[in-house]
Amino acid sequence: MQFDPVFVTVAVIAVLIVGLSKAGLLGSLGMVGVPLLSLVMPARDAAGMMLPVLLAMDVIAVWTYRRDFNWNIIRIMLPGAAVGTILGWLLWSVVSDAAVLLFVGVITLLFVLDAILPLRKKVADRPPSRGWGRFWGAAAGFTSFISHTGGPPFQIYVLPQRLSPTQYSGTSAWFFAIVNTAKLVPYFFLGQLSVGNLALSAALAPVGMLGVLLGVMLVRRISMLWFYRIAYWLVFLLSLKLIWDGARAVFWGI
Repeated sequence: MQFDPVFVTVAVIAVLIVGLSKAGLLGSLGMVGVPLLSLVMPARDAAGMMLPVLLAMDVIAVWTYRRDFNWNIIRIMLPGAAVGTILGWLLWSVVSDAAVLLFVGVITLLFVLDAILPLRKKVADRPPSRGWGRFWGAAAGFTSFISHTGGPPFQIYVLPQRLSPTQYSGTSAWFFAIVNTAKLVPYFFLGQLSVGNLALSAALAPVGMLGVLLGVMLVRRISMLWFYRIAYWLVFLLSLKLIWDGARAVFWGI
């Protein structure tokens, strides 16, 4: 396989960001992993390649936060996540690569808008319901299955509950470790765990695991105010490019 410095650079950056996010350092910015990889490889292959990498990172994150998680939230959201995972599996065969690209772009844009607009503040004082938790669990399961972008739906339900930083990180780590494990069987039957994807996964897994370890060390040591300001702009621009590329292919066949 010919060495491609652009591909290697983008892949390493994407996996490193996801690893830092797994540790709770970057919040849902870890969802940019597949969108970034979609710039240098097909969106479906990016999703398939990332799953084993995510599972390797989940091991470290779950072990790190093994005593810091809210089981009640996980118990409420998991049934919905199971429904979302099955729905993603059923729709996989009827959704084109371009549609996946467009979908990832829209989800990414919604993530940015959710961070900018004070929608959560308006409902922060209302106690979260079980039904709402199952709805957002289903949304997280579906978007996680399609493109590993389950972070924003998870955040929308969990952040208003004002968990401590370690409890939030632990709850996220356990929830997505379970969801990602559940995706293994469907991904296998869909052909996403091909030899080529697994080879890339094996090469990038150490980068992701390093990202988790770095994130654990840095999560309480650095100020991320300017990082978030810059990162959200970059993610915003990335979402527009993905939406444009996906829409051109889906609607105009370009």
